[in-house]
Amino acid sequence: MEFRVFINFKTYPQGTGREAIELAKILCQAQDKFASVKIIPVVQAVDVFRIRQAVDMPVWVQHVDWQPQGQYTGSVNLEAVLEAGAEGTLLNHSEHPIPPGTIKQIVSRIKSKKDKGQNFEVMVCCKTLGQMKRLIKVKPDFLGYEISELIGGELSIVRYSPKAIKRAVEICGEIPLIVGAGIQTKEDLYLAKKWGCGGVLISSAVVLAENPEEKLRELLQLVALPKEG
Repeated sequence: MEFRVFINFKTYPQGTGREAIELAKILCQAQDKFASVKIIPVVQAVDVFRIRQAVDMPVWVQHVDWQPQGQYTGSVNLEAVLEAGAEGTLLNHSEHPIPPGTIKQIVSRIKSKKDKGQNFEVMVCCKTLGQMKRLIKVKPDFLGYEISELIGGELSIVRYSPKAIKRAVEICGEIPLIVGAGIQTKEDLYLAKKWGCGGVLISSAVVLAENPEEKLRELLQLVALPKEG
């Protein structure tokens, strides 16, 4: 299984509009140089289409809503982001929490698209192991684990609570666990992979870096292999 590196652009100016396109190009170039990892930009809905026009790689959107097409002004519509070229979404990120019933509605809509042959994946984020035990019942493609107070900080989740990560891997079973919050060094990625995680969710370490390309290469050193040729 490929180790996945999700880069969340959030709504940082460095990850918006033209800057988002340039950052996505950097990620795409890195993807072309490394094997055994899959790099996935997670972007704002308004930027999905033009980023997909600029790069040949999977692009995820930061959120979708449950509402179908119709009279639902302001909703982030699943059909619209599919049409724009998105191939997945985050749900219930700590910066955009939603009720469990709503998560179930959205995942059910996504699964209905899969049943029709449309490729779209979903990661459901959790702040606690108890929440993870409940949300695993909706059977998403990935489960994310982020301790919210560590997000954007200098202490990574893999160093703060290794026992919790190992327990989370057990809870997830066959569903890949993606860990985030404070991930900022190559050792963080190495430990996440060593302990059985399917990937990491990174934001500020790359998006706000003075040289995102250099930072990404540094992060991938212990988990990726250079592509031959």
